Amino acid sequence: MPHPVSARRLSRRGLLAAGGAATLAALLAGCGGDEDSAAPTAKGSEGPWSFTDDRNEKVSTPARPTRVVAFTGVAAALVDFGLDKQIVGVFGETKRSDGSKDPQAGDLDVESVEILGNVWGEFNLEKYAALRPELLVTHMYDPGAFWYVPDESKGKILPLAPTVTVTTARVPMTKPIERYAQLAESLGADLSAKKVTDAKARFEAAAESVRQAVKANPGIKVLACSGSPDLFYASNPKVSTDLMYFAELGVDIVVPTKLEAGDYFEALSWENAGKFPADLLLLDNRSTALQPKDLAAKPTWQQLPAVKANQVAAWDAVPRFSYAGAAPLLENLATAIKGAKKVTS
Repeated sequence: MPHPVSARRLSRRGLLAAGGAATLAALLAGCGGDEDSAAPTAKGSEGPWSFTDDRNEKVSTPARPTRVVAFTGVAAALVDFGLDKQIVGVFGETKRSDGSKDPQAGDLDVESVEILGNVWGEFNLEKYAALRPELLVTHMYDPGAFWYVPDESKGKILPLAPTVTVTTARVPMTKPIERYAQLAESLGADLSAKKVTDAKARFEAAAESVRQAVKANPGIKVLACSGSPDLFYASNPKVSTDLMYFAELGVDIVVPTKLEAGDYFEALSWENAGKFPADLLLLDNRSTALQPKDLAAKPTWQQLPAVKANQVAAWDAVPRFSYAGAAPLLENLATAIKGAKKVTS
């Protein structure tokens, strides 16, 4: 979900001001040579390739792309579905400040890919051109929006390779998972591989565990939320794809009433953080949001019934849209619901 901390409040940093089309042409021209011999290849990649993305645009190339650059969470999802050497570059949170892998990266080998940017607003255009990209893939939370592709430089980024976007809002989470599976398969992944079928079986079992948890512990009110220094955000399950799916499984999720532009959330002052009573809080666990240790200094946070009862669970606000990525989220949700007590009237 576009989060106010990352998508609206953070400054856009680290943008490369490359000098126009001539510079780009020179960059691309200088990227051949010996590197070509190391380029990954996909079995059966001969012949034209096409994929109709969620803009309803048919993206076509003379051969199946073997040099894919993607938002880190997208790259990780494609890896879950069986891609590997095709992923040559990523952008978005990939490594933490201590050098460890960001959870968004999943099973992606972050040492084998070029990291073009590690935070919102960073996208190194020169490195991107040097990768000789054949396909760019990212989420689409709003029509025509390219997740983590900076608006200020997208006019230079997008012409360098065909682009595929997948809708990741206003549809249940299963839809983007299915779409990324289709994309991975078109790029050479084997969806009948044991790794993929096992992950899907785990996902389906996890979804059923959420249904059973709700039945076993009825009446638990859940609020998906995120904290910043100045504001407390209540997320909207009618827009956020994972929350929409949780609600389909029977979870009683708070629906905020005074939504900001885009309808993703309601922004509350910390004085009003208790506006929506909840028995269980799902707290945005991204590095761009305040975590429980940071929130401890907020008196109104400490006064929330769910916080007093220690009923706060981590929430992946931008989930990894694969069966392997989503199954643990459902399992954790089921555990949190089963263990929660009713603390609101």
